[in-house]
Amino acid sequence: MTPEMIPFLAICIFIVAMLYASVGHGGASGYLAVMALFSLHPEALKPTALLLNIVVAGVGAYLYCSARQFSWRVFWPFVITSIPASFLGGTFSLPPEIYRPALGMVLLFAAWRLFVRKDQVDYATQAPARTTAMLVGAVLGFVSGLIGVGGGIFLSPLMILLRWARVREVSGIAALFILVNSISGLLGHMSSLHHLPDYASLLAGMALIGGSIGALCGSRHLPVATILKAMSIMLVLAGGKMFLI
Repeated sequence: MTPEMIPFLAICIFIVAMLYASVGHGGASGYLAVMALFSLHPEALKPTALLLNIVVAGVGAYLYCSARQFSWRVFWPFVITSIPASFLGGTFSLPPEIYRPALGMVLLFAAWRLFVRKDQVDYATQAPARTTAMLVGAVLGFVSGLIGVGGGIFLSPLMILLRWARVREVSGIAALFILVNSISGLLGHMSSLHHLPDYASLLAGMALIGGSIGALCGSRHLPVATILKAMSIMLVLAGGKMFLI
């Protein structure tokens, strides 16, 4: 990528961070797609996406928690197994043709289910059994470390479709889930850090600004119905990226 294209990449990162943070996501799937379109070196994609994920999920977790859109009781069984699983997943490198189509189908199906259901705004919740949450956390943690995302893109629709928490709480839980798994996944892929581009700090700064705006809107101002539609769009974009890039 030429130096002249860096400002345009930074603007795209800002937009992706703002959109994803509005639903409690870090945006890694979006960053991977944008950076691939700008022809970043393949070895720089995963560590850069995880770095940006940490920045955006960090500010998102803070804003959602400060707005009291978070449930520690629901959160901790997922994360206790996802952290080591994400670290383990970060040490693996699989050919994308093995896992991308399957993940893409899962994300597109989740997007469709969220979009067509009419009873998502107000519903009774039931937290999952601890063993179920721990098993789900382990699977999602490993997958997130493997492909270089925080796992929230999978956890959020699952929690809403199974009514494990309310929509805004799901966003807060997803943000902190993404943060800890991105850190763990990056630690499991430490050798890749020397592939970070020289302008990584610029991208991180733009992600921080965009993520702050998006998380502030999502945690306090956006209607729940709008958050659900936005989440459906994010899932479509992430699922489509699995097939196209």
